[in-house]
Amino acid sequence: MSREYIVRVPVATIWTNPEAPRKIDEKAVSYPLEMKDWLKEMTTEERRLLCDNNLVQSQVLYGQQVTVKEEKGEWFHVLVPEQPSSKDDGGYPGWLPKNQVISREKTDVTDTTASVAVTAQTAWLYEGTEPVLEVSFQTRLPLVNETEDWITVKTPDGDRLIKAADAEVIDSQEESENVNGEKLVETGAAFLGLQYLWGGMSGFGFDCSGFTYTIHRAFGITIPRDASDQARQGELVERASLKKGDCLYFAKEEGQGRVYHVGMYYGDNKMIHAPSTGKGIEVLEIATTKYNKDYCTARRFW
Repeated sequence: MSREYIVRVPVATIWTNPEAPRKIDEKAVSYPLEMKDWLKEMTTEERRLLCDNNLVQSQVLYGQQVTVKEEKGEWFHVLVPEQPSSKDDGGYPGWLPKNQVISREKTDVTDTTASVAVTAQTAWLYEGTEPVLEVSFQTRLPLVNETEDWITVKTPDGDRLIKAADAEVIDSQEESENVNGEKLVETGAAFLGLQYLWGGMSGFGFDCSGFTYTIHRAFGITIPRDASDQARQGELVERASLKKGDCLYFAKEEGQGRVYHVGMYYGDNKMIHAPSTGKGIEVLEIATTKYNKDYCTARRFW
């Protein structure tokens, strides 16, 4: 069995185990995936239980690769190599349905120097003039060719078109040279109001560390998936020396215990963050919230 598989749904949720999905989650484990319907039909309490009952670990985007460790019935136990984690040296671990991935050997997706990254919150892929799949911000697919209005990309389903206004052609070698804190904050601010989703890694919904991870990924910077791992890496920044785009970490026991949250410094003692279930991405004054006493450390990755 090939160990390398490619995600063939807009967002594949990585579950804690095959028994984790509930009846309300059927649309999240389906193929084709009904992502927006799943999110729309969940109550706030049902969303909260994704966290409280430890049902979900992370998510993977269309076209991303996973490494299969084992299989159990209709499920694969996988690692996500692009999401560094202290849980496994091979990438973030968890379970996803077999129907949401396809063996790399069966796809025409090949590695190229140039790729195309979705820059819109979500964007449609087209087959001819027909919109066929809505994908997330930072979905990355190999470039075939481009015109003024359209970009052709390789996908697990064959060549597709995306509007040039919704994506950009990137060169992986030059990408991280063009980043600064201002750009990180500006990119994050485009998601203000987007509803929090535990485990979320996409333009359909983020959790706190999924948000900081993805904003950095937009500039070719790979940071750990989880806040606790992020807080131990990058360049240490003193609180008095914060700059826009620095990641701020907050811990239990007034900053001395377990790291439980991350936001991004917005300037003027404010941060932009994905707060918690029932809320949207927001900018807030740190000093007027619980986060002030729980401040733990700051890290710079750019």
